[in-house]
Amino acid sequence: MLTIGTTVLGVNDVARATAFWCDALGYVPREEGDETWVVLVPQRGEGARLALMLSESPVQAHPRIHLDLYADDQAGEVERLVELGASRVDWDLYPDDPDFVVLEDPDGNRFCVVDAGA
Repeated sequence: MLTIGTTVLGVNDVARATAFWCDALGYVPREEGDETWVVLVPQRGEGARLALMLSESPVQAHPRIHLDLYADDQAGEVERLVELGASRVDWDLYPDDPDFVVLEDPDGNRFCVVDAGA
């Protein structure tokens, strides 16, 4: 049997990305990382793991893979994430009635905040 264990994001600054994603998701490092790699896990209970890996690859304007974060209060979560350092993206591929908002983390990795009630 094969399962997905961890989603890995390439970042320019592992420490900055660790601070952002831990605050954004309520995660903690699984063990002490270093300037090249860290694995983040939920503070409580089970859940998806997120690894941050030092990368020099340029950010893609339309990434082939991204995170979808589900929110009961989409507008509130978007504002909270922006306050933590995320940026709004002028996304040119929105459908007419989107249930998602595209943001990017401090390293430019794009992700969506999806309205879980939609």
